[in-house]
Amino acid sequence: MDILLVASAFNSLTQRVYAELSDHGHRVDVVLASHGADAVRAAVAGTRPELVVAPMLRTALPEDLWREHTCLVVHPGPPGDRGPSSLDWAITDRATHWGVTVLQAEAAMDAGDIWAATPFETAPVGKSDLYRNEASDAAVAAVLLAVRRYAEGSYKPRPQSDPAVEVTWRDPLRQPRRRIDWDRDSTDTVLRKLRAADSQPGVLDEVHGREVFLHGGHPEDRLRGRPGELLATRAGAVCRATRDGAVWIPELRPRKNSGDPAPFKRPAASVLGPTALPEAAAPLELPPERRTWTDIRYRRQGDVGFLTFSFPGGAMSTDQCRRLLAAYRHALDRPTPVLVLGGARDFFSNGIHLNVIEAAPDPAAESWTNLNAMNDLVEAVLRTTDRLVVAALGGNAAAGGVMLALAADEVWCRTGAVLNPHYRRMGLYGSELWTYSLPRRVGARTAERLTTEALPVSAATAHGLGLVDRLLPVPAAGFAAETGRTAAALAAAPDLGRRIEAKAAARARDESRRPLADHRRAELARMHAVFFDPGAPYHALRSAFVRKAPGGSARPLAPAGDPLPGNVR
Repeated sequence: MDILLVASAFNSLTQRVYAELSDHGHRVDVVLASHGADAVRAAVAGTRPELVVAPMLRTALPEDLWREHTCLVVHPGPPGDRGPSSLDWAITDRATHWGVTVLQAEAAMDAGDIWAATPFETAPVGKSDLYRNEASDAAVAAVLLAVRRYAEGSYKPRPQSDPAVEVTWRDPLRQPRRRIDWDRDSTDTVLRKLRAADSQPGVLDEVHGREVFLHGGHPEDRLRGRPGELLATRAGAVCRATRDGAVWIPELRPRKNSGDPAPFKRPAASVLGPTALPEAAAPLELPPERRTWTDIRYRRQGDVGFLTFSFPGGAMSTDQCRRLLAAYRHALDRPTPVLVLGGARDFFSNGIHLNVIEAAPDPAAESWTNLNAMNDLVEAVLRTTDRLVVAALGGNAAAGGVMLALAADEVWCRTGAVLNPHYRRMGLYGSELWTYSLPRRVGARTAERLTTEALPVSAATAHGLGLVDRLLPVPAAGFAAETGRTAAALAAAPDLGRRIEAKAAARARDESRRPLADHRRAELARMHAVFFDPGAPYHALRSAFVRKAPGGSARPLAPAGDPLPGNVR
């Protein structure tokens, strides 16, 4: 079918719905509702869709649109749930099960007839993690079912007046209800409030006399202090005492109009500036009984080493790249024939940290430094010849993060992940040795198409193209365990030694044809020209993306004359 997606942003769910509907043979176009009702009407007139699907909306569809066309809206709540803060309330109310419902648009919010609904088990994670994983899996299943039912033509959607549908209106979860009472709230309550607001809107609070939004929350098992007191920093995060424990908060966001020139999320310690807080470093090989936060860990299990990392939003700053490289070198000192890189769930990596770059005194210089730190990490992985390296993608990856994964010998990917193997929408040529690793896997012609079309691809499509070697069809909560089992089997394979020898020989042949250093020099020359050109589109695109202003990469445009299966308008 010809399907038009209408979304407030080309976010992770919209990208996944786009990719999976395309995989099912539908022709899919996308228009952003943030461009206004007239833009949506123009897209409908231009594409003449058989069906309109809205994966993520912050505003209502124009009335004439849903009266003249069948419009299906994805709501992140079970049948009968209504209101704009559904997942927030699910976390706040400790719901163990939730759901996603596909509704037909009508005048009242979330009140339309039900075309499909899929339940899911919640996980003790932040809202954005839950949204990108368990909720996303359920949403895609519900959308595919609803589309199939609509195409068949015989299904009659269920009205919400059905007695079996329990209608519940949930008001927006506003800041007064989210407020943390540090003297009275338990650690569990503080964590639920932080997680219910992650990554948006955050929890408004006062820190060192400044109003900021708190983003992210993780428990701490040892540090203690007066309720509300800042106790320490670690890898850019801050630890704050509760009445019965403490929590780690990775990011802060200054209020707009607060006088801060960078009113957007970034590592908490950088927002606070110089403090007398001690740096409470955690060991890389953290004992399993510890209940504390750290963004990089290493553990060894038999013949497999696991280097896990998890950075907010998948972005990797200069400091994070350097610390991960140091941890990678630590892992190489351990005699394991298999090394697995990746997180337990959610983002793998999205490349350089645009928020940190935007907040830097010299964004061009920080872009350059961050990119070189990322390149150092990728090159270290590519030059590893004494073991097999596996990149385990439990969630999405983009730009340099995809190229980091491709530096490994094998890429394993959860079936719900979405990959964006390109840089174009940020006005960049790209680096991270992509000119070596991407054509090596998919061929020069496909590499050119992926980097110029600049569209998301599903895990299944990535597997078909050769970007991914193995699909792991497991829920997000089961990804780490499945990765462990699969890695153990790889380490026990009788031909492992022969594979490692073949890998080293192939790397030597490639190096003799064209050294990695030559790829890196050529890529960096093009990136340097962009970074240090004040008029390059990258700077405006980066700033608009970070500051959530019109014109950033959250507003993607299809390349002119591009023969795509669908366009993003």
